[in-house]
Amino acid sequence: MTSPLKLAVVGHTNVGKTSLLRTLTRDVEFGEVSPRASTTRHVEGARLSVDGQALLELYDTPGLEDAIALLEHLERLDRPGERLDGPARLARFLDGSEARQRFEQEAKVLRQLLASDAGLYVIDAREPVLAKYRDELAVLAMAGRPLLPVLNFSAAGRHREDDWNDALSRLGLHARVAFDTVAPPLDGERRLYQSLALLQDKAQAPLQRLIDDHEAQRLSRRRAATRLIAELLIDCAACRQGVAAQTALEQQALGQLRDRIRQREQRCVEALLRLYAFRQDDARASDLPLLDGRWGDDLFNPETLRQLGLKVGGGMAAGAATGAGIDLLVGGITLGAAALLGALAGGGLQTARNYGARLLGKLRGEHELTVDDAVLRLLALRQQQLLRALEARGHAAETRIELATPQDGAWRQGALPEPLRKARAHPQWSTLNPQPRLQQAEREAQLRHLAASLLDD
Repeated sequence: MTSPLKLAVVGHTNVGKTSLLRTLTRDVEFGEVSPRASTTRHVEGARLSVDGQALLELYDTPGLEDAIALLEHLERLDRPGERLDGPARLARFLDGSEARQRFEQEAKVLRQLLASDAGLYVIDAREPVLAKYRDELAVLAMAGRPLLPVLNFSAAGRHREDDWNDALSRLGLHARVAFDTVAPPLDGERRLYQSLALLQDKAQAPLQRLIDDHEAQRLSRRRAATRLIAELLIDCAACRQGVAAQTALEQQALGQLRDRIRQREQRCVEALLRLYAFRQDDARASDLPLLDGRWGDDLFNPETLRQLGLKVGGGMAAGAATGAGIDLLVGGITLGAAALLGALAGGGLQTARNYGARLLGKLRGEHELTVDDAVLRLLALRQQQLLRALEARGHAAETRIELATPQDGAWRQGALPEPLRKARAHPQWSTLNPQPRLQQAEREAQLRHLAASLLDD
């Protein structure tokens, strides 16, 4: 099949034809979506391609408004002794004056269906099965093109999907698919294209290629999304802010930290929205609850000491690692701190630059404010919540995604993932700190590790 498969998207007014096009093309700007009837007045098209080859052309058409009267008009077109088939009857209608006047919108629909290989008949599954819909199907059947009914709004709680399935079976339309344009099932596109392939043998290969490409894109987006979330978490885990041990200054620093973390989370939200081709105002992070900082002692944790070349396990180094032999604020420099200073001195200029200023700050009684473990876990859960919402969201959706606080109490429990514990000791890994160094191999390795664990979740 060298030319793309042409599909006319047809149906009654205001059943979600344009919404279907938006979701299939992942284009929130396609056409106009409105609760007003007859929003689409002209035929609009979109093309789906893989590697530059057009595989599918979709045509949005105006809504059918008066199929009952149109069917009666079509039945009167036969001349005495004639018995026209459907396409011939439609051709006579389209040549007549009524196609340019009373039934102008219906004529646009029928012309496009006749010029297409098949049609997608969109149904609002919340509506009862009325006579006007049966007449629409009778009119559309005259075109002699395969029709695939698409049950829209089937995820709504008050749909009548069973009634529609029964009615469509009575009309001989046994191939059909439920596809909610606002909340499509994860396998919705695959099932839609597979059902369409049953009606068009020549289209099976290109439609399968489209299915495979969509699956590859879905996995690629998910990998990119988990990378974005991992970068957020590493940024926040490695973030630190020095402050003098004074209550007023500490509270001011805590407010500044809160703002920096909130803004960083919002940047991640916006990046995820761009990745999934949604509008920038489709989701916004709410205020972070429980945003307490912690006064970190990460200068003396095992990861920091590993970088300084000290081994944890015995003697003064073990005391420094656990904090058991360190008393920087009372009584001066202890043996554990002296061991740490010796490691700094022996570690060379770069090590002294990295840790000397922080250690001197501690000796002067300064605190280092870092992000609490519970907040890191909350950020992870909220971004995973957003990711799941984006994967289940159709591009016709109009409501904003609200990132609420997860109700699962388990997010407060358990140890942080190892990459985040390591990031605590690497302030240079965070874009929220001055002079970050983001190209370090170990940072990249921990990012990949964390992103992979998020992908498994």
